[in-house]
Amino acid sequence: MAKGTKRRKGWIIASVVAGVLLLGGGAAALTSSAWAGESWWNASGTTEQESPAKTPAATEKPKPEVPKPVAVVSPEADAVEVNPISVPAITVQQGTLESAKLVPDSGGDPVPGELSAGGTVWTATGTLAFNTPYTLTYKLADANGDTSSETRKFTTVSTANEANAVMYPQSGSVVGTGQPLELSFSEPVLNKEAVEKAITVTSTSGQVGAFYWISDTKVRYRAEEFWVPQSTITVDMQLLGVDFGNGMIGNFNDTASFSTHNNRLAVVDNADKMMRVYIDGQLTRTFPVTLGTQDWPSTIGYHVIMDQHESIPFRAESIGLKPGDKAYYEPVTAHNASRISTGGAFIHEALPSAQSVLGVANVSHGCIGMSPEGAKYIYDNFDAGDVVQVLNTGYGPMFVWDGFGDWNLPWAEWISQPKQ
Repeated sequence: MAKGTKRRKGWIIASVVAGVLLLGGGAAALTSSAWAGESWWNASGTTEQESPAKTPAATEKPKPEVPKPVAVVSPEADAVEVNPISVPAITVQQGTLESAKLVPDSGGDPVPGELSAGGTVWTATGTLAFNTPYTLTYKLADANGDTSSETRKFTTVSTANEANAVMYPQSGSVVGTGQPLELSFSEPVLNKEAVEKAITVTSTSGQVGAFYWISDTKVRYRAEEFWVPQSTITVDMQLLGVDFGNGMIGNFNDTASFSTHNNRLAVVDNADKMMRVYIDGQLTRTFPVTLGTQDWPSTIGYHVIMDQHESIPFRAESIGLKPGDKAYYEPVTAHNASRISTGGAFIHEALPSAQSVLGVANVSHGCIGMSPEGAKYIYDNFDAGDVVQVLNTGYGPMFVWDGFGDWNLPWAEWISQPKQ
């Protein structure tokens, strides 16, 4: 440049900047940092704030898709006639069960239940009531924790389909050693084996017996021999929920028992028309009797006293006779009468007209006629379940269904009865 020429200020600044740019890597790094900072120098030498870089707004990470829980529930939705001993249950797949509640629609306490450790199975632990609508509400959770609620309804066995039973002798009774156990059912029993399995009979004597069905609504139980005197027979009936067949369901569980007193046996022999009374095996009394005629013979075999009456009306119509029939008789009242058959046979005080033939001839319609003393002795000293044995009438044994003719059936036949 020619001497004396003035350098312009702008060139000086440019040279300085250029010089800086030509420095080593350290200077270049500083210059780069200055430009990238929050502020930078402008052409006028003043600083200016740089706008911060804008970043996308933070968003939640979407949950992974998981399968929905599947619940297998029993009873089925809207089921009816559900057996009260059935166990409502919920089993969850692909998730867990957060809660479950089973309540009767009419109100009241929820049915208790139990949830498994893994939270996948809920089971009711309480017994349901008959003839009751129920609602089962439960909440499911998937693997993400999302929940959903569901509801099921069902109704238990209706009153019309309940079945029960009555035992004879009544619990707490003391009876004779010949008394079979009898159960009378309110509905026909088709599933006889199921009902038998639900009833357990034990005795303090250790005697083991068997059931014999008189009809679809009546079953008897006895041992091979008469019950041991002074023993107790216990009957455990677990019939709640047992299917009797034809949609009929047992509605109770119960335990009952009866006891036997000492051994009392009256043996009536048509050969000499005498009754011999044995108490605990010892002959105690002997009485003359009259038995049934040839047209109305007394049945032989074992008879069991069913009930007793100080007095009871006898009418010929009760045994199928009507006025004008040869054997018809006018209504009479019998005294000290002990029933020994459903068909109308009694031990009783003979009518005055028959007193003279006691021990000599048979004039009754199948009954055992006695003197006033003899009839009262039996009435006072014998009870229900005591045994009367009849011999030598020339007629067959009393049937098993005619009163308690159970002991006239051979044991082998008793235990081999078909259950159909």
